[in-house]
Amino acid sequence: MKKLILVVSPPACGKTFISKKLAENLKHVVYLDKDTLVPLSNVVFDCANQERNRSSEFFEKYIRNVEYDVTMDFALEALKYEDCVLINAPFTREIRDNVFMKDLRNRLKEQNCGLYVVWVETKLEICRQRMISRNSPRDTWKLEHWDEYIATRDFNVPRNLYEDGVVDKLLIFHNSSQEEYEASMKEVIEELEK
Repeated sequence: MKKLILVVSPPACGKTFISKKLAENLKHVVYLDKDTLVPLSNVVFDCANQERNRSSEFFEKYIRNVEYDVTMDFALEALKYEDCVLINAPFTREIRDNVFMKDLRNRLKEQNCGLYVVWVETKLEICRQRMISRNSPRDTWKLEHWDEYIATRDFNVPRNLYEDGVVDKLLIFHNSSQEEYEASMKEVIEELEK
């Protein structure tokens, strides 16, 4: 059976590093990163004479959902040619939406594909330190308005994913220390290779 793997979490939990390491260790995998679309989205900001602010109303209205739709379209297309596709993207809203998840699962069933969700769980203060360390313009507003930002994000494992039949597999990747990372990497790879 083919596999679509979603590596998800709020920003700065370690998704990109973990996604790349998982992809390096899996066989016959297509790696997709939603952030690859950021340069294209920046052109949209520029053409509309809007500030490049990924927390803005403009981004929410005109860009955010399109980035997710295009990434998922790429994934579903790739699954026609390869056994495993791994997407690195937050999916913070979608992963908690039962309608979205059930629709995705039905679309995957048409391609004889199972859905695996890898939720990256990291302590909040470690996420903040990672944002500071990576020194990315996309984190400027978040760091300057930290309390406001974290009030809009849920760092807890989505409870709806525990419901029977919503996803084929939910794997928790603990990533608050090197020891947690190493143990989780081993466990998740073993599960994905079954």
